[in-house]
Amino acid sequence: MDIKDFRWVFMPYCLQRLSNGRYIILNRDYKPLGTTSPDWVEYETHPSAVRMSITAKTAASLSTHGKPDTDRIFLYDDGSSPANGAEQMRAYMEKLSRLAMYTVKYED
Repeated sequence: MDIKDFRWVFMPYCLQRLSNGRYIILNRDYKPLGTTSPDWVEYETHPSAVRMSITAKTAASLSTHGKPDTDRIFLYDDGSSPANGAEQMRAYMEKLSRLAMYTVKYED
């Protein structure tokens, strides 16, 4: 049995833009949030994929390294993991609070 902390499974690690322009929010295992199965997941058809308007400036503000890449936005890495302490957790929560203000569109 594989054991991971709550953050690993249920909290956003990165935002992945799909070929159709939608985004899917992935956990630390690159699975949609809450997914614990090791089975392959087809991002393009997963029901959690949504439309979001993310600019390069927004991507840079969310990215752990300030990258303006809108294709894959990492909210943290091993060095800046929210599990590493209060400062890293605060930075991560600030990013989540900004994301919480975004609107999403479910259908194409």
